[in-house]
Amino acid sequence: MSLSRVYLGLGSNIDRHAHLCAGLDALAAILGDMRCSPAFESQAVGIKSGPFINFVVTGTTELPLMELDRRLKFIEADNGRYAPERKGLPLDIDVLMYDDLHGTFNGLVLPRAEILKNAFVLWPLSLLAPKLVHPGVGKSMAQLWQEARIEQVLAPVAFEWRGLQLTPG
Repeated sequence: MSLSRVYLGLGSNIDRHAHLCAGLDALAAILGDMRCSPAFESQAVGIKSGPFINFVVTGTTELPLMELDRRLKFIEADNGRYAPERKGLPLDIDVLMYDDLHGTFNGLVLPRAEILKNAFVLWPLSLLAPKLVHPGVGKSMAQLWQEARIEQVLAPVAFEWRGLQLTPG
């Protein structure tokens, strides 16, 4: 089976460091060649809640798209995402891109629209993979970030996972 390159957006606004590290630990078991962008703190978009920490992860996988998405839902569930009593969003993991797929796949739209709408997705993605071309737009992530006019305030935030500093000091 061939390897596919995936880009995933991660975010949390509850016990942020613990949930994001748990998410990274789980992803490390299903992704090869895993790398992370710097982490950013931002205000919530679309929900009333405390600030989020967000970043982007890339890696390779043998899993087909829908199986990857199913496993991501399990990782979210293990971190309380779907608990009825939850207050906020413990862990959110979204498939942003899967190879160069473009279209709707069993309800999953790729590339994810949030890439072009949210600074907390586009900025980390542009830092992690500046030359990556958005298959729907035909421009690199660095170029998209440079041209973006997104009204969101982000701040780099210190974040460490397994002794690795994701955000340089």
